[in-house]
Amino acid sequence: MKITKLEKYRPALHYSPKRNWMNDPNGLVFFKGEYHLFYQHNPNDSIWGPMHWGHAVSKDLIVWDELDIALFPDENGTIFSGSIVVDWNNTTGFFSEEPGLVAIFTHHREGQIGNQAVQTQSLAYSFDKGRTWTKYNGNPVLSHPFKSDFRDPKVFWHKESDKWIMVLATGQTISFYSSPNLKDWKFESEFGEHVGSHDGVWECPDLFELTIKNLNVKKWILMVSIGDNPQFETGSRTQYFVGSFNGERFIPEHEDIKWLDYGKDNYAGVSFSDIPKEDGRRIYLGWMSNWRYANQVPTEGWRSQMTLPRELELCEINGDYHLLQNVVREIESYFEIKEERTETIISEREGNIFEVNANYTKILLTLENLDANEYGFTIQHTDTQYTTITIDPKENQLCLNREKSGVIDFSDNFPKLQRVKLRESNRIHLQLIIDSSSLELFINEGEQALTSLIYPDKACKRISLFASEGKINLVCGKVFVPFEN
Repeated sequence: MKITKLEKYRPALHYSPKRNWMNDPNGLVFFKGEYHLFYQHNPNDSIWGPMHWGHAVSKDLIVWDELDIALFPDENGTIFSGSIVVDWNNTTGFFSEEPGLVAIFTHHREGQIGNQAVQTQSLAYSFDKGRTWTKYNGNPVLSHPFKSDFRDPKVFWHKESDKWIMVLATGQTISFYSSPNLKDWKFESEFGEHVGSHDGVWECPDLFELTIKNLNVKKWILMVSIGDNPQFETGSRTQYFVGSFNGERFIPEHEDIKWLDYGKDNYAGVSFSDIPKEDGRRIYLGWMSNWRYANQVPTEGWRSQMTLPRELELCEINGDYHLLQNVVREIESYFEIKEERTETIISEREGNIFEVNANYTKILLTLENLDANEYGFTIQHTDTQYTTITIDPKENQLCLNREKSGVIDFSDNFPKLQRVKLRESNRIHLQLIIDSSSLELFINEGEQALTSLIYPDKACKRISLFASEGKINLVCGKVFVPFEN
């Protein structure tokens, strides 16, 4: 069947809007059996424009149903990023009969000539599982006398101090506010000076607690996205801090910069609110693009997709903290195994090929270097389009090259190499999920991730492994293809 222009590059596993523009995920929340994804949306064009909140719901985090636009611009401005919570105890007074949803979001109003823009925080609430919304008549509920970057509120209930906490992006810092009712806010503290990366404006923060894997110790994670700065090749990206939070201040426990993703195309990710205790997971997803070329990617009639939702865990390795991220377990029901190989020696003369021929696929590889100078694999999208992943044991580095992956001419930055510094390169476990216009790579059980857009004519025809000037052992290789009912 011929693919229409509107459907070319449309992902099968990742959420994308039916039409027009999408960026940051907003208001991620679980309520009454549904996962809600709200997002920055321009309903009038496929480039960034006046921001609304789009809306989609899912039962399993993979298949999403797009609903009507949730929030529209008004006299206070357009609708920038924010979060949604369930007001279980009616702290707002909005819900006399049963708990409902409250959105806390940024109103953005452009300044008049010579004046800076104004960003304030506002509320809306819903009685019908997010299908319709009423804006609070007391909006805005929080403003600042002079900060123009004052946005992206992420709100959660801090049970230890019995109050709501708002984590807010304020230029090159993160500010913390507290409230008993989501309406009246008190400034608590500000974080960010002399720590982390300041290569761009700080945006889209998130703060949550995780238990260290295999230890009965909890730490707080602060995620902060960093906007694009043309001085640097990487474009927009996301860092995270590990530390403590007492309801007033966040204190990091490390000095190094920790990156959430080493690919170019995972930005503004935040986690879901109100995941049931019996589930217990911390699930997040990000916007799969980069501000360096987001408005130019070669889709027609729609732009952008989200990453697959990921489960976050915290682990300690050699005294250092790492966020582990792996695709949510719900993805497993969408795949069935096609082929498996074990203990196969690969040399420069004798490669190894997995035939895939699927619209989307999952690949699991455990590779052991015997004496090769370099090794890796090539994702052959078509006979002439391919993406190569190469591991350099001498440099302990993994490199993704997408310069032959398909359409790349919309951006000089897009074909530049993407690199990950590895902790271990003589034996490596890789999980790769390839969709029609993306790949998500998870290294060593999710210790590191690399997310990358690609625009080939077909997702994956075959995978071929290689070794340069030596041999490697394919300890185990598995290819999964779409599950056929």
